[in-house]
Amino acid sequence: MYTYLQLLLRNFLFALGFSVSVGLAGAILLSLQISQQQSQHQQSLLALDQQVEFSSNKVFAQQLPKLNRYHFINVIDKESSFMVNEQQNTAFFADFILAPINKIELPRSLLTVSYQLDVSHELIVLRNTVLAVFFLSLIFIAIAASFSIGRYRRLARKISNQIKRDLAAIISGEDNADSNQDNEIDLPDIQQLLTDIKTLIASNVKATILLEKDAYTEPVTELENRNRFIQFFENTDSRSDFGVLAITRCSQLQTINQTHGYNEGDTYIRAVADIMRNAISRYKGAQVFRLNSSDFATLIPNVTLKSAEDFATDLTSRFNEYQLSSDLDSVGYTGMVYFDDNKPLGELLALADTGISVAQTQKVNAWFAQTDSSILESSSASYGNQNWRQEIDSVIENQRVNLLVQPIKPSSPNNRVYGEILARFFNSNNDILPTASFFAMAEKLDKIVAVDRMIIEATIKEITEKNMQDNFFGINISARSINDGHFLIWLERRLLRDSTIASKLVFEITEYGLQQNIKTSKNFIDMIHRVGARITVERFGVGLTSFKFFRDLKPDFIKMDSMYTRNIDEDKNNQYFLRLMVDLAHRVSVSVLAESVEKQQEKYMLEKLFIDGCQGFYIGKPKSL
Repeated sequence: MYTYLQLLLRNFLFALGFSVSVGLAGAILLSLQISQQQSQHQQSLLALDQQVEFSSNKVFAQQLPKLNRYHFINVIDKESSFMVNEQQNTAFFADFILAPINKIELPRSLLTVSYQLDVSHELIVLRNTVLAVFFLSLIFIAIAASFSIGRYRRLARKISNQIKRDLAAIISGEDNADSNQDNEIDLPDIQQLLTDIKTLIASNVKATILLEKDAYTEPVTELENRNRFIQFFENTDSRSDFGVLAITRCSQLQTINQTHGYNEGDTYIRAVADIMRNAISRYKGAQVFRLNSSDFATLIPNVTLKSAEDFATDLTSRFNEYQLSSDLDSVGYTGMVYFDDNKPLGELLALADTGISVAQTQKVNAWFAQTDSSILESSSASYGNQNWRQEIDSVIENQRVNLLVQPIKPSSPNNRVYGEILARFFNSNNDILPTASFFAMAEKLDKIVAVDRMIIEATIKEITEKNMQDNFFGINISARSINDGHFLIWLERRLLRDSTIASKLVFEITEYGLQQNIKTSKNFIDMIHRVGARITVERFGVGLTSFKFFRDLKPDFIKMDSMYTRNIDEDKNNQYFLRLMVDLAHRVSVSVLAESVEKQQEKYMLEKLFIDGCQGFYIGKPKSL
């Protein structure tokens, strides 16, 4: 589209060209006319010579320039004497119009006349005509330019509105088929470009949705994750001004992952997520998020903490039903806290966490509503810990522990293996406490050594009372205990007191725990061997110095970490690694055990690799000692 000045300049050039064309055409026509007039003028001179009487030839010759307008005239008598010789100055452009000089001999007066008719008057007329055409063209083009600019602007406005309308339809995602039918102007190229843009936007939106799903959706449960939870909670426009925040912690995830494998752990997590979805379905606007591997957050808007107790009670009931059907010790514990715009998210999460700690010391799958925000102050910061400290002390004092045993099946009758002791703890109401949380809090509160002593005493007591001295049993020992000098002295004396039972015990400690202090670990293993007991290094293969154990620590068994045994029938790399470990261990008389064996195919492959024993739910579930 032209600007006004560009259009005016273009039309000016057109007018100039048109005027020049008119001038050239007029000059050509005028030139033809002059040539014709000059030919006719010969007849006029002959007639004048025959019909008019002059006193002398000289007078006749002198009268000729007066009788007509000549640009050039030359009269010669019969003696070749010049009687008249006149020529006017040649005007601009006259040479293109002037006819060639004509020459005629007058028979009566015997004069020779050479002439060229004058065109100055005609040139003036032609000039004035061209100028008039030019100025009229200028006036016309000025008016036409104004109309054209107006028309172009109206056209541009229509095109702009049409494109805006189509783009708005594309952005809004509406089908613009009706809009295309209403278009006043057919713009196929632009319509094609708009179609391409629509396709591009659609593909980008689809890619953005997928990226957002990956960024904000947890893949196992398909719930929104911690990032979305934080974003949602901190955006006060998207949530209500008040409500209840509940944090639910899955108490059995770690145990299931270790004993059943990660697939079963994912199944457990999905089941908990479905239970929570169903529990909040009757609360308008309530949402569930998965914060991390074991924690879920539930936001219930526009309710008080008292009203949310119905939700928590219903959730506990649902967890209890799932626990019975799935043969679990517990499912999850919930801490609740009231939120409004004045409470920061960090404080709310800390309060809910203390609520979980309290709930774990109550009954199975319990909940606790935390109402006292002062517990976050330094003087009360150990509120949740104090509840756990009292509960652990109560368990130790009253020996509220139940011992289970999970068998390890030997791959051949000649292989001597054992059953692993598993401890379960109860509160004063005889409700089972979450095992993983119990051990974690005992470690945190420096109670783990006392817990280990309690389990060892309970095991020896049950073996003695039930006359099971013919069986071998494995007992887990924490890394904190083997680094405690007082514990080692007590353990050695206790085992020496019951040497027969000591010879039937196998103490399990993680590879990581032994690596923390190789010297102390070696002293511990030497002491265990002195009293006739044995050592198993469990979760073997995770550390970076695994091969040093064969030379320095001389364990009796190594129990391969589940990352090497799970799906061993399909993993060629783990098969190769396990075969090397078995060969190396057998060369130094160390037996190799496999844990988390959940399928027949895994057991068959492990036996082919000459594993000495297998443990897992496929082999046998934990049973009462």
